Amino acid sequence: MVAYDEFAMFAENAAEQGIEWSGPPTVRRESVPLPSGLALSALVWGTAEPELVLIHGGAQNAHTWDTVALALDRPLVAVDLPGHGRSDHRPGHDYGPVSMADDVAVAVEALAPAAEAVVGMSLGGLTAICLAAGYPSLVRRLGVVDVTPGTDRKKAEPIIAFIDGPEYFDSFEAILDRTIEHNPTRSRSSLRRGVLHNAHETDDGRWTWNYDRTRDRPRGGRTEAGFEDLWEKVSAVAAPTALWQGGAWSVVDEADVAEWMRRLPASVHEVVDGAGHSIQGDRPLELAALIEDLLRTSVK
Repeated sequence: MVAYDEFAMFAENAAEQGIEWSGPPTVRRESVPLPSGLALSALVWGTAEPELVLIHGGAQNAHTWDTVALALDRPLVAVDLPGHGRSDHRPGHDYGPVSMADDVAVAVEALAPAAEAVVGMSLGGLTAICLAAGYPSLVRRLGVVDVTPGTDRKKAEPIIAFIDGPEYFDSFEAILDRTIEHNPTRSRSSLRRGVLHNAHETDDGRWTWNYDRTRDRPRGGRTEAGFEDLWEKVSAVAAPTALWQGGAWSVVDEADVAEWMRRLPASVHEVVDGAGHSIQGDRPLELAALIEDLLRTSVK
């Protein structure tokens, strides 16, 4: 048995990045009922009105933002997308950004209706775009981490190869070793925390991931939701926006950036040196600083 307390590892996050530690942050888990009868789970940081909403990527969970949240030291909400973390799995296993944005909107309305910004990474970034397009009153500023509707299976192949790996592992060490293999630049301690937050031990002693592995699969070179169809959602975003791209490797290419800037010419585009696709994991302090910049952006 591997001990796990989701709120017991924040000091490790802080120490690893040199964040000043004055004691455990105030964090609670909330469950928001959805019209479907399912529930969306979220972490609420702080006791004041949340100023920020964070949305993780596919096969991740709300704890991917822990170090960023510690660095920001702001009241915020980090959601678990449907089928991820502690949110309910959908019976139809459909996890497209458009429909997930509808569920996230319910959670934002309930937990952070006055948030100054919404930041989403990868699948969460596409979901945040759909949220901004469909629910503009909930997205006053939009930050998107290393994704555009131009992201396809070829660009995301390293991620897909990891996600589509074995369903079960004989031990915690086995699932951790596979994670380390696919994330060679990250520390073992950070990946250990990530696995503890994102996997669980089954009754027979094996380990498996928490996210819904029976989700819709990419087919014919198209992503599960036909992401290229979401460019019109980008055009519909009225909020100030920022697109943050990994500098070490990215699922966003020059053509994607050009199309993004054509549609949102006032958008800020930043490349984060040394970061891969998961900027919040590779360079959390740099991403926190970029989020602070976004929060200072004037809103019309």
